[in-house]
Amino acid sequence: MFSYRHAFHAGSHADILKHLVMIHLVEYLQEKPGALTIVDTHAGAGIYSLTDGFATVSKEADQGIYRLAKFAEGNSISSGIASYLEHIRSENNTNEIAVYPGSPFILAHLLRAQDRLKLFELHPKEIDILRHNISQLKQSKQVDIYAEDSFARLKGLMPPPSRRGLVLIDPSYEDKQDYRYLETAIEEALHRFATGCYAIWYPCLSRRESASLPDHMKKIAATHKRSCLQVELRVENAPKERRLQASGMFIINPPWTLEKQLSESLPILVKALGQDGGASFVSKSFEV
Repeated sequence: MFSYRHAFHAGSHADILKHLVMIHLVEYLQEKPGALTIVDTHAGAGIYSLTDGFATVSKEADQGIYRLAKFAEGNSISSGIASYLEHIRSENNTNEIAVYPGSPFILAHLLRAQDRLKLFELHPKEIDILRHNISQLKQSKQVDIYAEDSFARLKGLMPPPSRRGLVLIDPSYEDKQDYRYLETAIEEALHRFATGCYAIWYPCLSRRESASLPDHMKKIAATHKRSCLQVELRVENAPKERRLQASGMFIINPPWTLEKQLSESLPILVKALGQDGGASFVSKSFEV
């Protein structure tokens, strides 16, 4: 598990989908004045250079954030994509995108004075980098960082004091056990905090565990009588390509505004990021 470093995938199409959804969820939940607790279960380093280090090895940003930013220069985009791009550009001093903020940085900048952010990271090197990076932010006192297993700890954090919370779960899934740990953690969290918003990122792979994850999440949500939304973005369909070609988000207790926002944004992402005729999107809602 410690071989995984998110810097290899910073600014990829998967990050774009995840962060587009995440920003909308936070902004919707912040429409009410009550304090919001946000949990990021797999935080990584927080922010990543796209001009040196791991990101230059994979070059996934070339077909992700760089491609979307270029598309946005000459084409109409949705308000959701515009907001997302604004968050990315806010971390860069010029028009060039040299660094990519991960979920911890985007979430930290979204915090209001009454909100709190809880970050989990187990990688022995990433956790030190994360602590250093977060310490540079003015919101650092509102952020708690844990070098602990988030799957095991999540239940104990639910419900948050204000009973208003968002949980972002995005493991690497390099360990097949992550699928089982995820399902158990969601079951336990919903049992304690059924009204929380849970956003689960997953890769779309031929692996059995990956292919069955959305159905398992639907069953768990239905057991707890919770509505849910499943979205997927595919940028290509090349059987021999080893890179990730599609990913999805499964949201339990989604705001009613999210599906509409995605109906405007997903077709644009397919057009901007699609690499062949197999590029497509999926958006399915499931009511209780």
